Amino acid sequence: MERSYWKKVFYGDYSFTVFNDVYEPAEDSFLIAGNLEVNPNEDVVDVGAGCGILSIISAKKARRVVAIDVNPNAVKCVKYNAVANGVSDKIDVIQGDLFGPLRKDAVFDLILFNAPYLPIKSEKINSWVDCAWSGGATGRRIISRFIRDVPKYLKRNGRILLVQSTLSNIEKTVEQFTKRGFDTVIVGEKKVAFETISLLLARRR
Repeated sequence: MERSYWKKVFYGDYSFTVFNDVYEPAEDSFLIAGNLEVNPNEDVVDVGAGCGILSIISAKKARRVVAIDVNPNAVKCVKYNAVANGVSDKIDVIQGDLFGPLRKDAVFDLILFNAPYLPIKSEKINSWVDCAWSGGATGRRIISRFIRDVPKYLKRNGRILLVQSTLSNIEKTVEQFTKRGFDTVIVGEKKVAFETISLLLARRR
């Protein structure tokens, strides 16, 4: 079945079709991708999967990948790209808000989240793609919810990769992780216009 799309994105040997109203991979996506280390037989969950770039790269080595996005167009896009890149047998794609659609006993070795981190004055969401970048008034509306819930879905020796901007208070993120028993370090940065995009790695102490 033919679907409309508005761009092709290439990363390494991978090719991604970006459907209408789906977040196009940008500096934040590539920051995670460039620091993504997946070990054989690991279980990975990609929260806010977008077009599926991180899910599909992870699937090269992972035992299983779960891709989650609240955007129904993104869900269709991930499925399309998983087939196109030959990894559809290793990726489960589900629609939902953060960890909402997961079983309560689901746990992962690696949790990925390219968070909606941009502060905006209005909480109004005008399109599905807005969900990918709109972080509310402080930029932390989704990030704080993610940190609150993520420990339940992480294996004992698991790790979290979270991307956010200096505009949405990285110090607060580190503080929230610390309160939940995590050590957090910045493993990558990219300066863009008036902000710096940072990649945080969090592990349980």
